[in-house]
Amino acid sequence: MTDSPEQAKIRVLMVCLGNICRSPTAHAVFHKIICDNKLGSTIQVDSAGTGDWHVGEPPDPRAQQTAASRGYDLSALRARQVSREDFERQDYILAMDEANLQFLRQRSRATDKARLQLLLQYGDSDRVAVPDPYYGGDEGFEEVLDLVEAACTALYAHILASHFPPHTPQS
Repeated sequence: MTDSPEQAKIRVLMVCLGNICRSPTAHAVFHKIICDNKLGSTIQVDSAGTGDWHVGEPPDPRAQQTAASRGYDLSALRARQVSREDFERQDYILAMDEANLQFLRQRSRATDKARLQLLLQYGDSDRVAVPDPYYGGDEGFEEVLDLVEAACTALYAHILASHFPPHTPQS
């Protein structure tokens, strides 16, 4: 017997280096998508960094401002580092780039539950990585948001089709 959407829990973790730019942006975008579709109690999203430099800090103000301009709220998010439990609890751990994916692969075990992938594997971008906007200008944060919105929309459709087939959106 398969779980109904009300019973099933799909857990998604967005991961970047410091958890203050890309992964909290992806977290907020995906959270809004699932909440807008009334699946916030069924599909859960979180974010973390591979590094510990910013643990406890809010997202970069530029990421917050860019996200807010499109209706996403990052203000309550706080940076944390990926933990061993994440590999056991999460269904999807989605890295923003190859370096972070490699870090995750080195720490995963064959028995871990999580599927490790790049976020941009979802969607139709020819890009492999969500670029790190931290040392650049505001346009970098806009680019991140463009890439993340498209990938999160495709990720949502994938999760519905894979885990909740009766709820697959019609094209």
